[in-house]
Amino acid sequence: MSKAPTVYDVAESAGVSIATVSRVLRTPEAVRPETRDRVLDAVSRLGYVPSGSARGLAERRTGVLGMYFPGFDAIDDVSALDVLANEVREPFTVVRGAGPRDDARASMLFQDEVLRGAELEAWRRGFVLMVGVGRGDPSASTVRDMAGRVDGLVVLASSIPDDALDWLSRRVPIVVLAGPRRGDRHDHVTVSNTEAMAELTRHVLAQTDGRPPAYLAGPADSPDGAQRWEGFRRAIEAAGLRIDEIDVRRGDFTRASGRRVGEELVAHGLPAALMSSNDQMALGALDAFASAGIRVPEDVIVTGFDGIDASALVSPPLTTVRQPMIELGRAAIQVLAHRLETPDAEPVSVRLPVEILLRESSLRAS
Repeated sequence: MSKAPTVYDVAESAGVSIATVSRVLRTPEAVRPETRDRVLDAVSRLGYVPSGSARGLAERRTGVLGMYFPGFDAIDDVSALDVLANEVREPFTVVRGAGPRDDARASMLFQDEVLRGAELEAWRRGFVLMVGVGRGDPSASTVRDMAGRVDGLVVLASSIPDDALDWLSRRVPIVVLAGPRRGDRHDHVTVSNTEAMAELTRHVLAQTDGRPPAYLAGPADSPDGAQRWEGFRRAIEAAGLRIDEIDVRRGDFTRASGRRVGEELVAHGLPAALMSSNDQMALGALDAFASAGIRVPEDVIVTGFDGIDASALVSPPLTTVRQPMIELGRAAIQVLAHRLETPDAEPVSVRLPVEILLRESSLRAS
């Protein structure tokens, strides 16, 4: 293998100093066009790749941003996989009558879309994105380790203990995704959960002639879930209904938990409507109702929240609130990049708007 070209090789080939090579690669607009073209031509001919580690040492930057997602510990089947082993494998498997996936991977659609947006924005701004996954990590050791390798971190609200978050913020800038500020000094990016759920609840009450819906809540520690519950509560009480008389069930944001709640309602009596705090649980409830021959929306109205693609593909299409998941990821990276450029600026809270999508699952014929 031939020796990799260095910055000195580029400088010699282009007839410039190594400082000029560095300026061309970092701020090309600041270099005269003829000089810039000579340097870039040398870079191309020699196949020179700047050393990220060396540049990072000089600038005290890594060029890497981190995004930390928790809660993947529901994926327990991490069996050994050796793709290099000389084993005979069947090229495909036929599975008859397969239903929807119940494992945790099928419920990560929100995080997948947020991550996609973050990757796009990081790439656009010249950063590399490092993704950390916490599997049952109460000490937050994974994200602590990430803090030493990145210039800044995006973390999901309530994903790590507050004391760990405070410690991290003394090492690197932090942007908290989802959930309002709670007296902290971090930057926050969230969506209009409360207002949208309140409006959706008013729509459902109008469709049920004021009869109270049941509510399918997510995990108790979800900041988004708490904001959506607050919107639901406000609309219920504004309609003159008692919140303590509402049938409230709890799931874990997975389709399987929604199916379980749907089966319970079929067995013990249907409400006028079931409002779910996310789409995956609503889809699970639709599965249960369809299996039992329950008509939606004629027998029971069903709504969700998130606006994942699957919500438009089921029958009937699901009424939901579409939050801008890709834009959430992009906004988090934008705020983090702004913080790196202006470290002493006041903390910002960015709240993105959402869309309420009224579809057949909540529209009864008048």
